[in-house]
Amino acid sequence: MIYMAITNTVTKATVADAQLISRTLAFAFDDDPMMRWFFPEDSTREADLGRYFTTLFTRQYVHHGVCERTGAAAAFWVSPEGQAKAVPDAETIEELQNILGDRAPLFRDAVVAAAEHAPTEPHWYLAVIGADPAARGQGHGAALLRSGLAEADAAGLPVYLESSKPSNLPFYEHFGFAVREEVRLPGGGPVLWAMRREPRPPAGE
Repeated sequence: MIYMAITNTVTKATVADAQLISRTLAFAFDDDPMMRWFFPEDSTREADLGRYFTTLFTRQYVHHGVCERTGAAAAFWVSPEGQAKAVPDAETIEELQNILGDRAPLFRDAVVAAAEHAPTEPHWYLAVIGADPAARGQGHGAALLRSGLAEADAAGLPVYLESSKPSNLPFYEHFGFAVREEVRLPGGGPVLWAMRREPRPPAGE
């Protein structure tokens, strides 16, 4: 069988893309330390991650964030104006608790701990970015990252993200991010690396 590359053209994601995006992100985050901490069961992780990302996307980020995708990757960004609205409502929290089961308290504590280290000045937040490992090396993640960074640069604003996967740090550093803090999540959780990128002048300036 001949493997055909999937396009890495960036397009705006809509609710109609929920199934594709949730499946893509479930594959992308299967080996992520924080997701493995939230979903420790190998036999159910893929399905649970699919439900988790479907909930975040359809109930939260597609309405209050900037969601983009390629044929094998997705990214959820939040502008400064959207950050107050992007906080999950009570119904979303209940749905996430049902998905997480007895890991829900760990998730809640992790969210609180991460929020304590977020910047206070206006910034763009990269909430989620992931590519299907089957399409690794085809530029999907890089295309999505460049798209969002261009928006932040046009606004003259820094970008903030957290990563719990140490092998991802060089990728982000290549695009100008720098580690500002290491945060050990409570309850014996993994380390989160809080990263920041200063704005750059748009191309041509």
